[in-house]
Amino acid sequence: MESLGELLRGGQGRQLLQQAENKVREIASDPLIVKLRAKHPELDSQTIKLNLNKLHQYITEYNNCNNCPGLDRCPNDMEGHYTLLNVEPGDDWTRVYDQKIACKKFIAKATQDSVRSRIRSFYVDERALSEGYSSLEIFDKDPDREEAVGRIMQYIVTIRQQGLQPTGLYLAGNFGTGKTFLMCYLLYELAKEGYSGAIVYMPDFAEDLKTMFQDPMKLKETIDVLKETDLLVFDDIGAENLNPWLRDHVMGAILNYRMNRKPTFFTSNHDLDALEKHFSFTSKDGDEEFKGRRIMDRIRPFVDVVMVNGYNKRGARS
Repeated sequence: MESLGELLRGGQGRQLLQQAENKVREIASDPLIVKLRAKHPELDSQTIKLNLNKLHQYITEYNNCNNCPGLDRCPNDMEGHYTLLNVEPGDDWTRVYDQKIACKKFIAKATQDSVRSRIRSFYVDERALSEGYSSLEIFDKDPDREEAVGRIMQYIVTIRQQGLQPTGLYLAGNFGTGKTFLMCYLLYELAKEGYSGAIVYMPDFAEDLKTMFQDPMKLKETIDVLKETDLLVFDDIGAENLNPWLRDHVMGAILNYRMNRKPTFFTSNHDLDALEKHFSFTSKDGDEEFKGRRIMDRIRPFVDVVMVNGYNKRGARS
């Protein structure tokens, strides 16, 4: 059997050695490695030979990042990460250590995912919570709602500075003026501060509750989430098909728990007086003014009313 030395001295061995030498020269002449060697003169040819794979990975991933095709098509070994090298001289030889560093796109997505994970939505279009928002768009979309936008912005600032408030907001206005959009913006901005939130589209929620009679654990879990979340939005309240159980045992329990604890928010096409009339009548029991007043006692003192003016944006391009 031939020794390793004999193999390397043979034709094929000499070819392999030549290829290795060519690769070392190629790596050493790369502008990235030239710059690295200027910073670390101890990175000599022998050290390059011993760490050829690390240096090659460093160059390859650096070039990949410079021509980034997007996070979902990242060609690097670890998606959204690139190789960073640390060179440390030693008494006997120079050591090269590699580590994986998250890129800006990966960090931005991780931050976005973290923010989104703090917001629960019930029957609300996920796009309203995941597309992101710009303050400029919020202000410029409709001049007629600037006052309402200003109130939302001020509320966000107050929570950032002072923490959760016992009082929420009641956004009232005509169809399509952007009330839901503004509430999603509020939840999104405060989720970035670490607050959890939930938004519930009331017409669909009221219908789905009927099926939860057959699943008491799901019902309890849903009510507990809405009780405990930092920020709760009841979207399009007053448009639901009201029944006594929804009003007295679901809404009543949630709002009673949250009073003086955590803020609750509402969007509606009704003002507070019209909402009280809505809660005072059910198709099953007819007029129940006392019960309507009782549920409103859990809403009216704990919200500041904000009128949202403007044109109907549904179906219109922003």
